[in-house]
Amino acid sequence: MGTAQLCLVGLVMLFGIVGVLVPGLPGVLLCWAAVLWWALAERTSLAWFVLVGATAVLLVNQVLKWLLPSRSMREAGVPWRTLAVGGVAGVVGFFLIPLIGLAIGFVLGVYAMEWLRLGGHSHAWVSTRTALRAIGFGVLIELFAALLVAGAWSGAVLFG
Repeated sequence: MGTAQLCLVGLVMLFGIVGVLVPGLPGVLLCWAAVLWWALAERTSLAWFVLVGATAVLLVNQVLKWLLPSRSMREAGVPWRTLAVGGVAGVVGFFLIPLIGLAIGFVLGVYAMEWLRLGGHSHAWVSTRTALRAIGFGVLIELFAALLVAGAWSGAVLFG
């Protein structure tokens, strides 16, 4: 694989890492696709090993991303109905205020549902903060996985 193609793979990988932080972009999927592209071009045992490792890391990422944050929200007593309303409000917010509207809509949706359910600002804010912490934890898990895949690919390219 030439230098130009390696740079393009690296750019796709970088775009995937940024995509983890920007709502609506398939971050880890782009990182995996970049490794797949590189492995198909290289066709070495190291390339296939990195691809298998990246696939395993990203599968574990998907499981952890959904299990750990939802568990902390259940322990805090935030019902699924509240998260569903927050998700719908986030989608509406995304179309009203591109990119940042997703986060704003989610927070406002969760807060409004918890304010109606619990009947007060202080209780609603505690639940909203718990939901935000859990969502942030999920993003950190995904970012760690994307950086791990990018690091493995970089190491294989530089030292392989």
